[in-house]
Amino acid sequence: MSLLAYNSYAPTRVLFGAGQLNHLHEQAMPGRRAMVVISNGKSTRANGSLDRTLAELAAAGVETVVFDHVGANPTKEVTEEGAFFARENGVDFIVALGGGSVMDAAKVMAMFAPQPSDDLWDYAGGKTGRALPLVNPELPWVAITTTAGTGSEVDSAGVISNLATHEKIGVGSANDFARFAIVDPELMLSVPPRFTAYQGFDALFHSLEGFISNRANLLSDRVQLAAIENIGRYLPRAVADGSDLEARTHVAFANTMSGYSMVFSACTSEHSMEHAMSAFHPELPHGAGLTMISLAYFGFWIDRHVCDDRFVSMAKALGKDDATRPEDFLAALLDLQVACGVDDLRMSEYGFTPDEFLPLAVNARETMGMLFACDPAPTTDEEIAGIYAKAFK
Repeated sequence: MSLLAYNSYAPTRVLFGAGQLNHLHEQAMPGRRAMVVISNGKSTRANGSLDRTLAELAAAGVETVVFDHVGANPTKEVTEEGAFFARENGVDFIVALGGGSVMDAAKVMAMFAPQPSDDLWDYAGGKTGRALPLVNPELPWVAITTTAGTGSEVDSAGVISNLATHEKIGVGSANDFARFAIVDPELMLSVPPRFTAYQGFDALFHSLEGFISNRANLLSDRVQLAAIENIGRYLPRAVADGSDLEARTHVAFANTMSGYSMVFSACTSEHSMEHAMSAFHPELPHGAGLTMISLAYFGFWIDRHVCDDRFVSMAKALGKDDATRPEDFLAALLDLQVACGVDDLRMSEYGFTPDEFLPLAVNARETMGMLFACDPAPTTDEEIAGIYAKAFK
């Protein structure tokens, strides 16, 4: 199933390891005036990472302004607001300091800010986007990730929610990679256990999906198995003890590898399905939604026997050394969910009802159909609705 040919492009310089934020000022900056994008929460200021980043940029001779309005599941409106703020302040590059939502929003701001339009959806796809070509080059941007979940520091698209149209889709361009990324696990030590688990499972599903996708290849196989092995071994430790720097480092590594998974191959329809879920119920954390449907989702493909050997390989990567059947993967995945305390997630607690299953399936395909095209075999909307139904509790 794995392709013997691939075409790879991943131009981001990655500074990985504990203490790497201290080397920010040593890097060749892509401009002299930066907009630093952070979340609308308190953690970046409270734990000192914002002050440290601003000091590092100042030491590099960079003037800064701060945009602090990004929430979870960043919206079209907030992303546009950030781009307008960048225009008004005459910045020549953007620095993302935060988790996946901040990095996604920042890279899309970097794409949109130089364009003549005031409507981001002019450059979006999905069901209602106009998919116009960019008029001007993107602003450069720099990623400083404070969580281990999305791998957004090394890919070129950000997931943005259009609440008016119930679309949660990838927006970006082929050249919208960060100039450089700092992946410093010391910045992740304060992430609470529950969110450590959600983020870790998000990273895991990027690689699990990529490994069974029809875009899998010799290169993507290597980064995906590395991600799966590191999350299987170290995520329970990071959840149990957030100060365990060794565990945080290995989970951060897995996260970046899962970012490369999306660059070198692709996610599959599980991500489309979850984007529909959190488009209709925005309070649902992305990693939680993926975890809720994961056993039913992968069980669906196991029942179809589309890539039995791949599921056995993933079971072994998760630590089940004696795996011989594809079903052993489901046991290994459930064991990991139990070890991380996320086996009790319930769709009903976020307001989902059975009458939504078919509309969610239709929305998933309409807004992110390109990931369905990466599935190991075709599906119908009714089959996708059936996966939601099997996962529901």
